Amino acid sequence: MRSTQIRSTFLDFFTSRGHRQVPSSPLIPSDPTLLLANAGMNQFKPYFLGEVTPDFPRATTIQKCARTSDIDNVGRTNRHATFFEMMGNFSFGDYFKADAIAFAWELLTEGYQLEKDRLWITVYQDDDEAEQLWRRIGVPAERIQRLGMEDNFWSMGVPGPCGPCSEVNYDRGPAFGREGGPAVDGERYVEIWNLVFMQYQRGEGDKKGDFPILGDLAQQSIDTGLGLDRLAAILQDVENVCGTDLLRPTLTTVQELSGREYPGSGEEKVSFQVVAEHARSIAYLIADGVLPAKDGRGYVLRRLMRRAIRHARLLGIDKAVLAPTTASVIANLGDVWPELTAQAALIEQVVTAEEESFTRTLAQGTRLLNAAITRSRENRSTTLTGDTAFELHDTFGFPVELTIEAARDAGLTVDENRFADLLTEQQRRAKAGGKAKTAEALRRQDAYRELSARHGRTDFVGYDRLGAEATVLGLISDGTVVPGADQGSTVELVLDRSPFYAESGGQVGDTGTIRTADGTLLEVLDTKPGLEGFHVHTVRVAEGEIRTGQQAEALVNGARREAVARSHSATHVLHAMLRRTLGDHARQHGSLVDAGRLRFDFAHFSAVDRPQLAAIETLVNDSLLADPEVRVWHASRAEAEAAGATALFGEKYGDHVRIVDIGDFSRELCGGTHIGHGSNAGPVRIVGEASIGSNIRRIEALTGRDALDHYDTERRLLEELSALLGTRPQDAPDALRKRLNTLASAERELGRLRETELRDRAQQLAASARTVTGGRVVTEKVTGIGPDELRTLAHHAVGLLDTGHAVVVLGTEHQGKALLAAAITRSLHDTGTEASRILVPAARMVGGGTGGKGPVASAGGRRVKALDEALAIAAEDAARVLGQ
Repeated sequence: MRSTQIRSTFLDFFTSRGHRQVPSSPLIPSDPTLLLANAGMNQFKPYFLGEVTPDFPRATTIQKCARTSDIDNVGRTNRHATFFEMMGNFSFGDYFKADAIAFAWELLTEGYQLEKDRLWITVYQDDDEAEQLWRRIGVPAERIQRLGMEDNFWSMGVPGPCGPCSEVNYDRGPAFGREGGPAVDGERYVEIWNLVFMQYQRGEGDKKGDFPILGDLAQQSIDTGLGLDRLAAILQDVENVCGTDLLRPTLTTVQELSGREYPGSGEEKVSFQVVAEHARSIAYLIADGVLPAKDGRGYVLRRLMRRAIRHARLLGIDKAVLAPTTASVIANLGDVWPELTAQAALIEQVVTAEEESFTRTLAQGTRLLNAAITRSRENRSTTLTGDTAFELHDTFGFPVELTIEAARDAGLTVDENRFADLLTEQQRRAKAGGKAKTAEALRRQDAYRELSARHGRTDFVGYDRLGAEATVLGLISDGTVVPGADQGSTVELVLDRSPFYAESGGQVGDTGTIRTADGTLLEVLDTKPGLEGFHVHTVRVAEGEIRTGQQAEALVNGARREAVARSHSATHVLHAMLRRTLGDHARQHGSLVDAGRLRFDFAHFSAVDRPQLAAIETLVNDSLLADPEVRVWHASRAEAEAAGATALFGEKYGDHVRIVDIGDFSRELCGGTHIGHGSNAGPVRIVGEASIGSNIRRIEALTGRDALDHYDTERRLLEELSALLGTRPQDAPDALRKRLNTLASAERELGRLRETELRDRAQQLAASARTVTGGRVVTEKVTGIGPDELRTLAHHAVGLLDTGHAVVVLGTEHQGKALLAAAITRSLHDTGTEASRILVPAARMVGGGTGGKGPVASAGGRRVKALDEALAIAAEDAARVLGQ
């Protein structure tokens, strides 16, 4: 059964049983506590936590997941992958254990026709009910095993729903491992489906089970996950996930690139699978908007790319590997996941740039590693230090495996214990910082959930009005719900209804005022979404005191809102014109929409030059000047996509979406505020374009009054420049160009004359050389000369003495410093003498140090009065060196 049929069988089974089919959410989750979507239930978390009430009691989905906790197992087991499709069915207070178990058994044994006697079940050690339900359905007691909290009890890792789970495992036979069931061998008895029974409320604690159970949930729910890769390996009768039709075409591409056959075992087999499996993860991550970076999800992507490149090199692939392997992923899976095809150009450009960069890193790291190996040999050490290995890894991104391998080839070992200690310490520091941020975010989220559970969502009324009567539902200070706040305090405030737009989709949150009936005045500093549909206002109590339950009048800063709306509509138009000018790949990868200005990040593979920027700016302004209507409408997600609406990377959309049309050239899913007609946006002025990452560019622009102010500033500057040049504004560039050319000619002539003067002075210095034992010496204090010319003069003078050993030492005072320069002849330098050696004592005398290697050196210090004495010391040292 091919993967397409496996998917359709799953979805058809559950939709026919009353489940709503929900599209996969992006790999970039909306949950701030998650780096990447790593489970099928992620997008339903608000439903399970009770933050949002779903409009359907049952759901089914095939979710894209990225999980790197088992990255080292890829290729070493048959079942692990860093990307996988998780097929799931969910119940939100509808059916529970009996139906979930019955559905799973029916689908596996009848829909997929798996042999019943090869299915093993694990249940939580105290879950008698689940075991009885499995036995009632026909599973014998000897194929049901009870496991503990770590294996068969599930929670989100935070206070909230939790419960026991039951896993369905498939016995792949004695060729895959030992007998004894899943408790004995996870390779032979491979877990394919996990059924989570959410029935308890957990308290504060850790993920490993050290938390209290606070009681039963009022609404019991189901969350399941069936791994497509693992099921496909079984149904297609292949050894591991890389042999399925999901990955086999990419594995074949790796074979073609390496010129080798895929082996049956060993490290080479691991490398084949790592390259193929990571290529799939890389393609999906980039398609969903993840780009290489030094931290966060971008670091996860970069790590996958570098591991794939390293394993490709181990296979002897010394040419580009990521572009052809990700292209095979797109060709194989693009029909099922159209975002792969839509972002094919971006994927190719990102992986190509990253591979070229890492190839240079490998070359640089290899040079540094070879130098470290040479030093170890010179010191007669048999060990390469762990500090060296860590520096190569941390500073240069050089894989420690390559360091170990190269050291082994050189007859050395690496102090891996020291390396591990340094890496652990680094990870501990990073984790501590991350935990602090996560803990703060979790405290706030708990407060938001408490208020949301008590009061429901915020009624946002700001699309068609700037003011509203409202009730203060809650106040939050440092993540804790408080009853009130006094004058001067800054707290978070929640209203039952709000005209304030909460920051989203790049648009900043509204500001304004909230005033109560007793005269208390609050300044609204910012508005952000606390939870989905739940607005949180950051306020400063300017006058009086605020208490929960008070009635208030909320008023948005209208001028600022209007300026933000102009920027938002201009952003949509800029997006459309960028794609028209540069190509469809130039899609949005982030934005900031603020009053009078915007920042727009987009995918592109090179700098946008001035003529292109000017053309784009003209297109944007011409489009707005044509006064297109800005129309807002609502539809289902499927209808919007069918109508060609653009969805943005990383944004979460529900089944019903808001679409913003601007004329006939821009159609985007958008929840932000906009102007009514294009001409209301005013002019748009692009003020900057730059790179912010691999193949990601950023344009910054001004809008409306801010754009006009920028034009006025430029006009005044041009008028002032024209007045200084004594010409008309339109003639100023030519006039300035002529002046600069004249100045450049004068500077060249001055330089020529100065060079002639220096050579004349060098002849005078050479003529003054005195003979000492072993050669000739010149020491002289000169005036009217800078540091560069001092070195040049010393170099010229010693060049005139280049018939034997000679030393020239010169000194001068310049800008409050004593400067020294020394030059030696080529013949003296060939004996192993460095010019800096002669200046060391003299440099100390003027309070400085020496610089420069080879036959010319310099020194400087603040002790100007000691310059004469320093020159005398240098003369003695020069004579001593020559006499040796």
